[in-house]
This record gives sequence, structure tokens and C-alpha cells, in this order.
Amino acid sequence: MSRVGKNPVGLPDKVKATLSGRSLKIEGPKGSLDREIHPLIDVKIEDNFIVFTRPDDLGPTKALHGTQRALAANMVKGVSAGFKKELEIIGVGYRVEQKGTGITMFLGYSHPVNFNPPKTITVKVEGTTKIIVEGADKQEVGQVASVIRGFRAPEPYKGKGVKYSDETIRRKAGKKSG
Repeated sequence: MSRVGKNPVGLPDKVKATLSGRSLKIEGPKGSLDREIHPLIDVKIEDNFIVFTRPDDLGPTKALHGTQRALAANMVKGVSAGFKKELEIIGVGYRVEQKGTGITMFLGYSHPVNFNPPKTITVKVEGTTKIIVEGADKQEVGQVASVIRGFRAPEPYKGKGVKYSDETIRRKAGKKSG
């Protein structure tokens, strides 16, 4: 058995899972998520646990087994606690402002950069240099944070740009004189 796939996914209080055909739907206080389960993997909901099984021990099936279980575990965590990514803006004159549900960033361009997130994602601004992206879907939170970072990725000489709060920027030495 897969080391990841053999562990059942526990359902906390206030989280409900339903299975209809190949579709697994998980509902909780932070919203609801829906995912299609791969046809090679069998899913059962027993006692407050989601159990994944596979028909054989072939390599691709083993990989799918662990992947489907991890995706379901992320769904359960997302609808119960949610996911969060923090970004920081570094640079003289670089700042961010909250505009309704979206944000406006001033990143050294001749124009401000406006960004409106999807409806399932919330973007908050703390101070003038910190952005917090929150939501129930782990992949969508990471994608939105990546798009925001992509507006001005940190450069290696002074570190100016948008970076993840836990990211370390490898610095390069500048020009040597004389």
C-alpha cells in the first residue's frame, strides 16, 4: 500500500463529505469543494473517515492512490481551516492599497497595477507592504499568490519586488569598482 494513500482522511466536526458517482464533495464552515476521483481509485466514506483503495500494485496506480488521498485531505483542511499565503513588497516607493475586494499595487511602473481576485479568494492588505491571500482551495490560493508575485518578481541585486514572506532571495554581488 502507498504510505500516504493507506491513511484514511478524518472528517472534523462541522465538515460533511458526500460521494455521488466519481465526484467527492466536501462542505464545511469555509465553503464547499468538489473534485472528480480518478477511475482507478475506489473511495468509501465510513464512520467520519474517507478511505481510498486501489485495485493493484502497479507504479502509476500507487502514485494515483497517494495523490487522490492528499487532494482529499487538502479539501478537508481547506473547508475547515482554510489556506493562507502572505506576500511582502520590498522597494522604495513600492506599496499596495485595498480597493474594495481587489488591490492596487504601485511597483515602480509608470502605471498602478490593479488586481481583482476570483470570488472564492479573499485578498487583504496589512499596512502598505503586506498582502494576505486566503481561501479554501489550496491550489487556487497558491495560483493567485503566484500571479500577484509575477507582477514584479524580486530581483537578485537589491531584492526589490513582491516576494513570499517565507521566501529567501539569493543576492548577487554588484559591480566591483577599480
